[in-house]
Amino acid sequence: MLYHFHEINRALLNPWVAWSGAVANALTSPDNWTGRMPGVERISAGLELFYRLGKDYEKPAFGITSVHAHDRDAAVIEERALETPFCHLLHFKRYSDDPTTLKKLRADPVVLVVAPLSGHHATLLRDTVRTLLRDHDVYITDWIDARMVPLADGLFGLDDYVALMRRFITHLGADKLHVMSVCQPTVPVLAAVSLMASAGEPTPRSLVLMGGPIDPRKAPTQVNDLATRKPYSWFETNVVFAVPPNYPGSGRRVYPGFLQHAGFVAMNPSRHFSAHWDFYRNLLRGDLDDAEAHRHFYDEYNAVLDMPAQFYLDTIRTVFQEFSLPRGNWHINGERVAPEAIRRTALLTIEGELDDISGIGQTRAAHELCPRISTSRRQHLEIQGAGHYGIFSGRRWRDVVYPEVRAFFRRHAAR
Repeated sequence: MLYHFHEINRALLNPWVAWSGAVANALTSPDNWTGRMPGVERISAGLELFYRLGKDYEKPAFGITSVHAHDRDAAVIEERALETPFCHLLHFKRYSDDPTTLKKLRADPVVLVVAPLSGHHATLLRDTVRTLLRDHDVYITDWIDARMVPLADGLFGLDDYVALMRRFITHLGADKLHVMSVCQPTVPVLAAVSLMASAGEPTPRSLVLMGGPIDPRKAPTQVNDLATRKPYSWFETNVVFAVPPNYPGSGRRVYPGFLQHAGFVAMNPSRHFSAHWDFYRNLLRGDLDDAEAHRHFYDEYNAVLDMPAQFYLDTIRTVFQEFSLPRGNWHINGERVAPEAIRRTALLTIEGELDDISGIGQTRAAHELCPRISTSRRQHLEIQGAGHYGIFSGRRWRDVVYPEVRAFFRRHAAR
């Protein structure tokens, strides 16, 4: 009933939250003379802080409408290349009215970015996509909030995730494709490519695994410890709930987004408290740029989705408790997931020195599991000073990681 209580509480709180936001906007309007009265700025700042702590955060838009590529500005149009109940395959199609530039755009390597299904929306990788678009034709997995998926569409587990990645790779054409997997999906993506190799199917030209739990036994983090300290039954009982009747997915068992968000905050509560206190003080001082940066960050950070319960529980058991991939005993539909079957796909692994979600060595372990990939077709990067998000977003991603990724794709564009 926790999910139902959450919805009741949200419904009761919403009118006050909406009122707080409206009053804060009115008091900060340059046309409102009452906003210049003594003490009003404190009232306004407090109301906006209350509004942002209590409001619903919808899925943000990617908002990528143009990119500078091949020394020209190119328009970008977001389109759905493939639709499935739990995930859409998005394509960021680039256009130019210059025939020479258009020819170059079409000749760029095709990259599939696999976004994590772990709480946040795929828009968390906006910076990743925007940077890749300079030199690549980019697709991304856009996961659907499980509470919006009707029960009639069935369950979605870890094996289904692997099958979906296999379908997307085949749909885009493995022979011409480079795959970049960020965080949690490194495991199912490696599994999908392994099964394709075992079946004698074409596999992607290259595979980039970034900050993922290929072998969580190496340098375990707080996230890994939680998964091993608690038995499987604890997760099934304490974090899985049925979707309330006010959503299309009514009755579907999920790991709710609001619980995941609470877990994110609980990992570093003092940091978030300080951030909100600084936001309040910035409003009082009139530091509008810093206040807007806070809004922008938390609009993304606070937007979360529900995960299908079966996928979440399968991941807990298979990835974090049984370590089935590195131990070599993961079977899907009777087939063993055998990374050693991969031979023709180049492999790049990337880790952040300060990653507190996937510890050092967890992603690099993929090289041990893929011994048939020649040494000349492998590479590993450890990004100094980078945390988990720094390897795929922000300055270090753009200035340090991306040049290496781009060069890797170019180097292995041909078999």
